[in-house]
Amino acid sequence: MARVSVFDSPLLLGFDHFERILDRVAKTSHDGYPPYNIEQTGENALRITLAVAGFSMDTLNVTIEDNQLIIRGRGNDEDAGRVYLHRGIASRQFQRSFVLAEGIEVKGASLDNGLLHIDLERQLPEAKARTVPIDAGGSKKAVGKRKTIEMDTEV
Repeated sequence: MARVSVFDSPLLLGFDHFERILDRVAKTSHDGYPPYNIEQTGENALRITLAVAGFSMDTLNVTIEDNQLIIRGRGNDEDAGRVYLHRGIASRQFQRSFVLAEGIEVKGASLDNGLLHIDLERQLPEAKARTVPIDAGGSKKAVGKRKTIEMDTEV
């Protein structure tokens, strides 16, 4: 069955990367491990907090790949000789991904009392306006004349 795209309209030029982002979001793991919070810490600041009890800085990895924040945790090898009567604290391997919008920058990460904090900030672009020249396009009457149209390109 052929897949119908929302972005197939000829009026939506250059939005194909949004479709790829939506596909990536749909494919991310729906596993609830590790649990996380996302909070707004300022007007343009966010913080992602993951509960990573039992993981150390050596077993955690935070990377940014193609506008995607990826947090990976390797399982702990120290449990090899232990016998658990009950195991409620998970220490299995995980990968948690977050798709970042354009202009979101990762400012830093810290590990504190079993919580991994990742601070993000939205960089606001400057509003710019530019003029696009219009050429006559070969008409004999309009040769040598040029007209401009003002375009407002605020984001």
